[in-house]
Amino acid sequence: MKNIMTIKTPSIQKNIDTESPLAENSAVDVETHPFEPVLPPNATIMMMGTFPPTADKWAMSFHYPNFYNDMWRIYGRVFFDDDDYFRVDDEKRFDPERIRDFMFERGIASCPTVKQAIRETGNASDKNLTVVTPVDLDSILPQVPKVKSLFTTGGKATEVLLGLLDEPIAKSKHPKTNQSMDYPYQWQSTDNQKADVNNLTLYRLPSTSRAYPLSLDKKVAAYKAFFEKMGKL
Repeated sequence: MKNIMTIKTPSIQKNIDTESPLAENSAVDVETHPFEPVLPPNATIMMMGTFPPTADKWAMSFHYPNFYNDMWRIYGRVFFDDDDYFRVDDEKRFDPERIRDFMFERGIASCPTVKQAIRETGNASDKNLTVVTPVDLDSILPQVPKVKSLFTTGGKATEVLLGLLDEPIAKSKHPKTNQSMDYPYQWQSTDNQKADVNNLTLYRLPSTSRAYPLSLDKKVAAYKAFFEKMGKL
């Protein structure tokens, strides 16, 4: 189910920590993100995470596919006061079509910050994820021309997006959880004049992984405050 290609290490050496075990191998597995972005044309905000777990952890073929990731429970509680709103009966999975329909109805886009990556430890842990190819915002933003706010779901996604800016931003200046900053993205392609992207704002929200040390109630409160600020509630 996953799209994997094997390439020789030298071609991506600049993306690999020289102290990583990968640097000693003759080849590494580069995975392509398996899910297409969800891009409602009326979207005004866009959720941006990193990379899903391995396919054996999927409960559905959609963003945040692990049943034990709390993203769709948080959405359920924030918008419908029901953790299980997007769950399929008593099964351990969520309904991707119901989620997608909801996102189109509410004008919420979802696009990962990472197109291709290497799992250094074979799991979806952000700290062990080597980014090979980040998102191409030049191709994404024209499809959601009303988007003025991006929100990340953790530190790694925030780091990737800030790495796309022309002017580097020191890590000490990165927004912390529940903070925001101006995001002055500039087109990388000189012939791309399809949208004005100079007035974007970047918000950082808590990771919905259960490995992130914050209670579900506090995560729900953070997402609810954000969606209220964005006029979605």
